Amino acid sequence: MRVYLDNAATTPVAPEVIEAMIPVLKNDFGNPSSSHSFGRQAKGVIETARRTISKLLNCQSSEIIFTSGGTEADNMAIYSAVNLMGVKHIVTSEIEHHAVGHTVEALIKSHGIRVSFVKLDEKGNVDLKELENVLITEDKTLVSLMHANNEIGTILPLKRVSEMCRKYNALFHSDTVQTMGHYAFDLQDLDIDFLTCAAHKFHGPKGVGFLYVNKKAKVESLIHGGSQERGLRGGTENVHGIVGLAKAMELAYVDLEEHQSHVQSIKTYMIETLKSSLSTVDFHGEIEPSKSLYTVLNVSFPSSERGGMLLFTLDLKGVACSGGSACTSGAAKGSHVLEGIKADTTRPNVRFSFSRYTTKEEIDFAIEKVKEIYEEILA
Repeated sequence: MRVYLDNAATTPVAPEVIEAMIPVLKNDFGNPSSSHSFGRQAKGVIETARRTISKLLNCQSSEIIFTSGGTEADNMAIYSAVNLMGVKHIVTSEIEHHAVGHTVEALIKSHGIRVSFVKLDEKGNVDLKELENVLITEDKTLVSLMHANNEIGTILPLKRVSEMCRKYNALFHSDTVQTMGHYAFDLQDLDIDFLTCAAHKFHGPKGVGFLYVNKKAKVESLIHGGSQERGLRGGTENVHGIVGLAKAMELAYVDLEEHQSHVQSIKTYMIETLKSSLSTVDFHGEIEPSKSLYTVLNVSFPSSERGGMLLFTLDLKGVACSGGSACTSGAAKGSHVLEGIKADTTRPNVRFSFSRYTTKEEIDFAIEKVKEIYEEILA
């Protein structure tokens, strides 16, 4: 048996998404920028997908810009805020995804941007009082804080932060890559400037996503060389990928509450079973359902001399999981997220992440393998 518990890195593509993409690959092969019927047909497919997504998010279709994924969308939002909207000060945290963190670092070097890192508690919650204090400034400010952390799952109170940003005339960008397709967003109710999406995090294809840009905000192209996406993103559009993204969003919203309930039950079951199986197990980030991303569980296992081999050994035994973000899994350095919340990194830490396809039987299998490993270690 092989069990996949690394859905925060990527999810399997839903069969319905594959079915939606195949006809596009076969029939809608025209270049959407071409003026002939084949091009117009492909362009129509893209605009239908854009309208589908905007309807689900309750925004205008012109506010959706298709990208290659979340990293490009994050970069586009942050660079646009600085280059077009006069941002001189960025407020962020030390546990943001590198798509945000490294972009901010680059802007410090290239534009001399002033950066404030908000305080975090041991579970990764933002200190909202301090956030409000740093917003009291004459500099035009962009707040960039992710909706839910991709390694520990702690959720930001998005609407509260949005209201705070508006109070102090600050722009607000949130990396919603881990939550788009997993939570409902009503963008008439949530007053925010930028949101990001990657289709492969909710059973869509890799290599496609979008940036939501509030009509009051401005954005510029990172990629030059064409007038695609209303001149905001050069390059021939990924037509079948965009269709797959829209279909994945549709599927997510059809049974969103059922999906949430199922995956949360899987996570709760794993927490309870691990607690009863290993007395010294602990968890990073919030695990209370109202404060935690239901698809992610970060587990701190007992220390041992062979603890550093835990991930590798689990893989050999048929359980795929991770030690943190897939974007840094090849690096020798430990998790910047765990460092940012001052977690005990001497213990082996494993991120298990779930999807609508995860079953309790798979959790039982994974926990049995963990127990086998620790029995071998302690023998």
